[in-house]
This record gives sequence, C-alpha cells and structure tokens, in this order.
Amino acid sequence: MTDFQLGLALIGALAVAGVLVYNRLQERRQRRSAERAFASGHSDVLLGGEPQGRREPTLEPQARPAWMQGEAMPDPRVDYVIELSVPGGVGCPLLLELWAPLEQRFARRVLLAGFDGSRWRRIAPGAAASCTEVKAALQLVSRGGVVSEPELLEFRSAVETLAAGIAAGVAAPEMRQALEAARELDHTCAEADIQVALHVVGIAFSEDPSQAEQPFAIEPREDGVTFTLDVARTPEPGRAYETMARAGLQLAAARGGRLVDDNGASLDERALAAIGAQLDAVRLMLAGRGIEPGSPLALRLFS
Repeated sequence: MTDFQLGLALIGALAVAGVLVYNRLQERRQRRSAERAFASGHSDVLLGGEPQGRREPTLEPQARPAWMQGEAMPDPRVDYVIELSVPGGVGCPLLLELWAPLEQRFARRVLLAGFDGSRWRRIAPGAAASCTEVKAALQLVSRGGVVSEPELLEFRSAVETLAAGIAAGVAAPEMRQALEAARELDHTCAEADIQVALHVVGIAFSEDPSQAEQPFAIEPREDGVTFTLDVARTPEPGRAYETMARAGLQLAAARGGRLVDDNGASLDERALAAIGAQLDAVRLMLAGRGIEPGSPLALRLFS
C-alpha cells in the first residue's frame, strides 16, 4: 500500500469513527435544547426559501410501514409475560383497579393486554379488550439495561397477589431463563445503539429548527448546526441518513460552510457512503433479532 493510499484509509477510518457514537443512553442521550438562534440574512435552506436558486434539502413524504400503525403489545422477546385466566365474573374496571398500583410502581415498563377473540389489545378505561384471557408484562430490556432479579421477583409476586385476589389462574415463565435471554438481547442492543452526528460549521443558523418534521434532530451550535440521527428509533434509517447527509451537504454549499465529523474532519461523499454502509450493517443486526428500526418494539427497547 502506498503512502497516499494509506493516508486515504486513515482519513476514512477517522471519519467513520468520529461520526458513529457508540454509547448507552445514560452516557450520551442528554440532548441540549437550542439556547439561541443566530442572526443571518439568508433564507434557511432547511426550513424555507430558495437561496440563490438552490434546490432545498427537504424530506419527501414517507408512507408509514404497517407495523408502525399498531400499539405495543406484550412480547416475550423483551417482556416477562405472565398469563392470567380471569373468571368471567371479574370485569375490566375491577382488574384495572387492581392493576393501578403496579402501573404506579413500574410506570411505562408494564403492559396489561386482553384477547378479544381475534387479537390482543391493551386494557385501558373504555377499551374494547377482553379481561378473561390476560397478559401482564414487565419490560426487561431498555437503554437503561436489564431489570434486576429482585425487581423482577417483585413484579411477579405483585401479579400473583393480584391473581389470588380474583381467583385467576397464573402461568409464568422461569425467571432465570428470562433474565439470561434479556441480557443476551441487551448485548445486541448495545452494539446497535448508535447515533450519527453531522455538523455544518462556519455558518450562521437563524431559525428554530424544532418545528420542522424530519426523522433526525437539528440543533444549532455556536458555529453552525448539528444533525443527529438515532438509528434504532428511526424507520428506514438508511433512507433517513441519506436525506440527512444530503441536507448537510446542501446546507454547507449554500452557506459557504463545511460538513464535518465530531473531530472537525471534513466529510465528503465517500466518507458519508462508508457511514451509510455501517448503518446498513446495524439494521441487518437488528433484523436478525426480529426488530425493525422505528417499530413499536424498537421504540420500547431503545427508550
């Protein structure tokens, strides 16, 4: 390999490493809000106007996949699911009353669903779900890690106490096996938990980007603007990344700025394509576990 080729390889590696951020939520998910807007005499190439005849970087409307239309249901891949056979005389209002303390204790990590003869539905006030065949679930894996064994035991005991109070039958999986599977899933999620950050520097950014609808975040910085894509929580992340990269390149060209990585190294189309290939590998990793980026299951796991 010549010195020139070696230099190109090193630059490419630094670009990819500088843009892909491998961190858990508690290490890197504290997004700062925009402190102020920066004065500019230009029309914003992301949010409106036609600066000097340039084509705007915009998002094309995207149809929402079918799996995005439904709500999250108990799933043994991510939840510890206890099945209850509830006597017919016990109505949903009473069941919800008994379930309320668990919701207060575990918040959004618990789900209660009933089978209505054709599908499972969340049990909620006024919902059309059945309260005879019931699943009570605790989410085992999230960006915060895997629940502890004492916490899982507390949930199971609370559900068993609820069931005893209404003479319901209980079928619960073995806890140790459930926790081992959860830890394995958590390892996969940690490898796939990636944010991509692109920065346009050397420009003034004058408008509040929070009102724009796009699958990536836009935040002003002192010398420009940052684009961030949360890969696992974004439907069709490859397409969303291409849109984000194109918007960054066009904004930099329109304002006379530079598109750079976290280390300030300039990003060209070759470096951006290399990052896109990395994202496709992440998508395939998740798909191998039956997790579609941006799906209700992914949104729960990466929350």
